[in-house]
Amino acid sequence: MVANRVLLLSPEEYLEWEERSEVRHEFIDGEVFAMAGSSDDHAAIVGNTFIALIPFVRKYGCRLFPQDVKAQPKGLSRYYYPDLIVTCDERDKGDRYVKRHYKLIVEVLSDSTEAFDRGRKFEDYRRSESLEEYVLIAQDRMSVDVFRLNAAGRWELEGYGAGSVVELMSVGARFAIEELYLDVELAVNESIDETQD
Repeated sequence: MVANRVLLLSPEEYLEWEERSEVRHEFIDGEVFAMAGSSDDHAAIVGNTFIALIPFVRKYGCRLFPQDVKAQPKGLSRYYYPDLIVTCDERDKGDRYVKRHYKLIVEVLSDSTEAFDRGRKFEDYRRSESLEEYVLIAQDRMSVDVFRLNAAGRWELEGYGAGSVVELMSVGARFAIEELYLDVELAVNESIDETQD
């Protein structure tokens, strides 16, 4: 979550300072923002998604990082901390802290971050030619939005709700949406209508 602007730094100063910082900060065009702590539901969804994805990611020879590795959108002086980031590009092995050639990014939404995650952050992330899917997971209800780059170079949205099988084509993953919400207290009753086919 982006909050609490603290100071202005150059990208180089930020990266050096961030390596020593005990608190994570995102960086947007010189401005540094402290990251607020996440809820237990947020953490559970990130952990469950990591568990669901890791067998597929490893099968493809890719690497999956939760929360503490930065993503830098191409051509921008910005560094974000996605909830999950997948990279399959050898060039990303050269930097332990920043990934620039990501294939899949996952963000778990909250009331305070949803507009930013759907808007400016997605606009920034999709500058990368390597990004194939951008996944937004609600934490108050069973809802997953997958933005997928199609063969024509356009972004398409596929939404998943309770009872769905989520498909992430970028890493060949398929899993029940319920796997992402284990041990999560949903604000809305998410019972599946058994009268539907």
